[in-house]
Amino acid sequence: MKMQAIVIYIAAALAEIGGCFAFWGWLRMGKSPLWLVPGCASLVLFAWLLTLVDSGDAGRAYAAYGGVYITLALLWLWLAEGVRPDRWDLGGAAICLAGAAVILFGPHRV
Repeated sequence: MKMQAIVIYIAAALAEIGGCFAFWGWLRMGKSPLWLVPGCASLVLFAWLLTLVDSGDAGRAYAAYGGVYITLALLWLWLAEGVRPDRWDLGGAAICLAGAAVILFGPHRV
């Protein structure tokens, strides 16, 4: 079940980053306002995906998601924007993923 959560978090992060990038493209890169249509759909998908995580609590699901989001945002930076993350970016992402793992895999009271 925890592996399913990781897959959902990855999909949610891609949806959130894609949706936010659509707004960035419109406002900061001069792209067409039509970019907002798939951007909004992507953000709705992101929100729906997070509801699929069976963590017991919304806050815990969001907290564990944060580490995955940060890591994928840096991957987006590299692949979509052509800016290679530096060692500080990678170290920060590793710390965030470690925190997400503690939250996700810890023996919480239910």
